[in-house]
Amino acid sequence: MPHEAPIEEAGRIMTICNACRYCEGYCAVFPAMERRLSFLPGDLKYLANLCHGCGECYYACQYAPPHEFAVNVPRTLAQVRVESYRQYAWPPAVGVAFERSGVVAALAVALGLSGILALSIAIVGDARLLATPVPGGDFYRIIPHGVMAATFGGVALLVLVALGMGLARFWRDAGESGAQLGHGFAWRDALTDVFSLKYLHGGGMGCTYPDEHRSQARRWFHHLTFYGFLLCFAATCTATVYHYLLRLEAPYPYLSLPVGLGTLGGIGLLIGPLGLLWLRAHRDPQTAEPSQTLLDAGFAVLLSLTSASGLLLTVLRESSMLGLLLVIHLGLVMALFLTMPYGKFVHGMYRAAALLKYALERARPVTHRAGND
Repeated sequence: MPHEAPIEEAGRIMTICNACRYCEGYCAVFPAMERRLSFLPGDLKYLANLCHGCGECYYACQYAPPHEFAVNVPRTLAQVRVESYRQYAWPPAVGVAFERSGVVAALAVALGLSGILALSIAIVGDARLLATPVPGGDFYRIIPHGVMAATFGGVALLVLVALGMGLARFWRDAGESGAQLGHGFAWRDALTDVFSLKYLHGGGMGCTYPDEHRSQARRWFHHLTFYGFLLCFAATCTATVYHYLLRLEAPYPYLSLPVGLGTLGGIGLLIGPLGLLWLRAHRDPQTAEPSQTLLDAGFAVLLSLTSASGLLLTVLRESSMLGLLLVIHLGLVMALFLTMPYGKFVHGMYRAAALLKYALERARPVTHRAGND
């Protein structure tokens, strides 16, 4: 049965699911759905970002293909999810990046590498010095700390503004206001769900991913990716404290806190994304959405390359490879920064916001008004 847009198809499917309600115990999507008698576009985007795409409901559904109702919640909500990324992007004109994620990621890598290389040559004065050993592995002799901090700090500020604007649009479209952000219980519940990946746990059995057999693999690879990212962020924060407060300048010893946190985080960011890529490659094609697959793959590859280059830089920082590896690593980091608001990274932000809204809704009486309650 053809439909004009994912949002219309999602409304049709949610209406069928709301009449059936067989899957209400599987995840947060269905209890949230049951609070509504009809579905506005904002409701459907909220439900789509609340969905973890595990496929449990698809395998249990009596109306799944080849039934004439053709109910496929994971694929349909994935389509709406990707569409919401594009619609909430800021500035709006850049939302097209989600439709051409592979090209955008490649251009970002090329731009990042070229920019860092040009900056390095401009400071050092001779490209050949990038292949010359630097005493003590001091990469600040190639790119001074102040230049590096200003360059990446400026880009990070733009990224935060873009992500913040996107989140504000999502929150408003979901029917919430800034006044709702002060409820501590909701933050507690939402953050517990985020940090534990509750809806991939399956009561200890895991989720039906990449196929109908239950597994904890996706949850653990997600944990490695998420906590690896947090450890790398903690390493950066710790190095900042060392530099500005303790007056200790890099490079730091291998057993120092910044290097230790960064190494552990890098390992997690290498294993986690590669594991998720492997699972994605073996996913049941009936529940997969090609447009989301491209987003997932681009982000996972970029994370893995960034992590691998960082680990190599740490190990070989006192060799003649330092300059080249520094340019490659910083170029990849810059590409990661540039694509954060316009790639798969945003899914974590919107999913956390959806879980926060879900926690708020659970504390409200069910009114069954049309649209947002």
